[in-house]
Amino acid sequence: MSTGTFVVSQPLNYRGGARVEPADASGTEKAFEPATGRVIATFTCSGEKEVNLAVQNAKAAFKIWSKKSGMERCRILLEAARIIREREDEIATVECINNGKSIFEARLDIDTSWQCLEYYAGLAASMAGEHIQLPGGSFGYTRREPLGVCVGIGAWNYPFQIASWKSAPALACGNAMVFKPSPFTPVSALLLAEIYTEAGVPPGLFNVVQGGAATGQFLCQHHDVAKVSFTGSVPTGMKIMEMSAKGIKPVTLELGGKSPLIIFSDCDMNNAVKGALMANFLTQGQVCTCPWKRKVTQIVQIIPMNAFWGCIFNAKYFFPFRQGAKVLCGGDIYVPEDPKLKDGYYMRPCVLTNCRDDMTCVKEEIFGPVMSILSFDTEAEVLERANDTTFGLAAGVFTRYMEWDTESRFGRENGRVTIEYYSQLKTVCVEMGDVESAF
Repeated sequence: MSTGTFVVSQPLNYRGGARVEPADASGTEKAFEPATGRVIATFTCSGEKEVNLAVQNAKAAFKIWSKKSGMERCRILLEAARIIREREDEIATVECINNGKSIFEARLDIDTSWQCLEYYAGLAASMAGEHIQLPGGSFGYTRREPLGVCVGIGAWNYPFQIASWKSAPALACGNAMVFKPSPFTPVSALLLAEIYTEAGVPPGLFNVVQGGAATGQFLCQHHDVAKVSFTGSVPTGMKIMEMSAKGIKPVTLELGGKSPLIIFSDCDMNNAVKGALMANFLTQGQVCTCPWKRKVTQIVQIIPMNAFWGCIFNAKYFFPFRQGAKVLCGGDIYVPEDPKLKDGYYMRPCVLTNCRDDMTCVKEEIFGPVMSILSFDTEAEVLERANDTTFGLAAGVFTRYMEWDTESRFGRENGRVTIEYYSQLKTVCVEMGDVESAF
């Protein structure tokens, strides 16, 4: 399995513990290898019948899984994490081929995936309620229970990692999941599904359906789906929230971002430059937390096209983004020397100066290897400008002044708080005395 040779030969849907062809269709999609431009898979998008089969199959598995104790779920999730560690190189290679990121980054993604499973495996047994004493010897108590069948809808920039991040807390809480990967990166989620089955989850607990907008709509509107978790663009997230609201389903959205990275003149500039390069150009800038950069003194570091640099995911990302800004370096198409890579999607990392706050490169999510540099004079000014955005997700500051007024806020799917978003609290009251009737 290597660049230029990999072709998908097995079904890309997963239901009942096995790969299956969808029962019906809502169109077809093609998946590409960004490094070469080759088509590696042509597959059928799941129709309404297939979505229903996947949900019903997950619902049956949920009845089994939700009755297991937290410790039982913990052991199975730890086994899944162990298998991922064992198969890291294989999974990372598939991720590299279908997504285009470097093998160096793909391995890091797989590491954070099994670590996520281990973390939530450790929390599986922590789901608990509390006892409330009532008058007359009566009492009440609360139970934290799973929701049921959850839907996960992933993005193309971190295919395996997002599937792991969504499924780990869901399964730890006792839920089942039907996962729809991005139609651009359909391959690696199947590996996770097979690993869960090998680890010992009931068949159907983690199903995979392939498809685009129509398949996503069938999932969001299905009456047996209890929750939807989505990672992707703001416009799509708005549609998913609207569709899910009609069924009064809770929704978790991780959407686009335009994250300020503020660099004060008192900081260690070498660290600031390294931090800015990592923040802007990791995964070729195709990250929702990718920042634009505000700083006092312009610094340029030449970024080599080396083994740590992957390709742009899709040719459509070669687009005009300058709007009068000065190109300090990069921004042009790169053609590797290897002839088998000549049709791939490569772009030199770009640094822009003379930027204004109203420019597209500053206001909108570019999702590519572009850094916009702006200057500021005062702390109050930069805070106002940094917060003047419709996006969120992340922010960074480089300074030695530790009393700078900052707050850290964790997202809704980070850490222990995630348990609350994949479970529900039920209250039971036990009356120990006689029933007093008003009639």
